[in-house]
Amino acid sequence: MDIGARLQRVRTARGLSQRELARRVGVTNSTISLIEQNKVSPSVASLKKVLDGIPISLAEFFTMDLDPGPPEQPFYRAGELPDVGNGGIHYYLVGQHRPQRQMCILREVMPPGSDTGQTMLVHEGEEGGVVISGWVEVTVGGQVRVLGPGDAYYFESRLPHRFRNVGDEDAVIVSANTPPTF
Repeated sequence: MDIGARLQRVRTARGLSQRELARRVGVTNSTISLIEQNKVSPSVASLKKVLDGIPISLAEFFTMDLDPGPPEQPFYRAGELPDVGNGGIHYYLVGQHRPQRQMCILREVMPPGSDTGQTMLVHEGEEGGVVISGWVEVTVGGQVRVLGPGDAYYFESRLPHRFRNVGDEDAVIVSANTPPTF
């Protein structure tokens, strides 16, 4: 997925210049330019911050121009799950076309060394997940724990949080959050 081109399309469709979006977000307009040229790959937290300046949700950003598909499909093959990830982390979204989704279910694949970013994630709602394989360092508020296969987490998303693969193999997590962030 071309994050830069998508950001540029959304920004111009909303009538915003790079300078205006940068002002709203509190970054330089060259930062916006670098993202749009795909010379910088923003973390999920940084992308969310930029999108908040438009404003548009991560979910709308990643799904707005995709084929709506059948609205009430209850089953999904692995190959039907769109990858809405960025920056090397793959987020395979379940139920993308379900109208008025109230939760987000993801199969997350984090390559070794991948990280959601230095900037902690913070948003409304709750989230939880189970590590299927690999080792993930999860930071929630001031607590840090390394979780392995079968280990789980559940917390209020307003607490600053971060995920980092600390193993030498892909980490796979099945997670859910509400309200949906993708």
